[in-house]
Amino acid sequence: MIPASQLRLQVAECVRFLTGRLHPLPQWAVVMGTGQTLLASQLEDPRSLSYGELPHFPAATSPTHHGRLVWGRLEGVPILVLQGRVHAFEGYSLHQVTLPVRVMANLGVRKLILTNAAGGLNPTFRGGELMLICDHINLMGDNPLAGENVEEWGLRFPDLSRVYDPDLMLQAEEAARMERVPLRKGVYVAVKGPSLETPAETRFLRTIGADAVGMSTVPEAIVGVHAGLRLLGISILSNLNLPDAMAPISLEEIVATVARAEPDLVRLIRGVVRA
Repeated sequence: MIPASQLRLQVAECVRFLTGRLHPLPQWAVVMGTGQTLLASQLEDPRSLSYGELPHFPAATSPTHHGRLVWGRLEGVPILVLQGRVHAFEGYSLHQVTLPVRVMANLGVRKLILTNAAGGLNPTFRGGELMLICDHINLMGDNPLAGENVEEWGLRFPDLSRVYDPDLMLQAEEAARMERVPLRKGVYVAVKGPSLETPAETRFLRTIGADAVGMSTVPEAIVGVHAGLRLLGISILSNLNLPDAMAPISLEEIVATVARAEPDLVRLIRGVVRA
């Protein structure tokens, strides 16, 4: 756990570093999940820096998370894209995992789209579909707000009754209709990982009301709410977990499914930003 005073200094230093490079300062940002590259490649007038060039940014070590901050315009709107994220399973504290969200909020970002690759738990879902996250369950065993609260960043006890912005969800559903992108809706549960779920764990996650499972997004969403951001969450369902017929799944298969679904995700994000 990073002391609050140290975290404030780290965020402030990174914000100062980026403020002189971002013109204009964007109000939109997107965090890209496993295997995703397409959105960053479609920005107009793109510029980028590796996470290693940014003060105090954690290094992305998970495969297919490229660890680059890209900025430019999408549908004419200034936007930041985090090409890859870091996870608790890499050995980072949740303060480190969510430091990029703190930086974005302090840069003036007000709308944040969180994407991921997730295992489908709802038996009516199919691999390669998109799921709009309407709520989440935190089973990571930790909370990024634990420790001393920084009052200027947010309330000690933020309300999580509406984590994902209802208006942005409506915009996403309308964009899906306009773009003819099939869009599921469900509850995302976050576990620490990196091991994938057993059949018994899969049954348990279904029983508690989860429709998809992954190892990210929830810490960023909690900090986003704390910072007053409007959030939209979208999962690419990379596979379907069937507890009575569990089949081995590899990272290569997950990435291949993400690649097939990514054009739909990009069209959906474009539609939301354009609305």
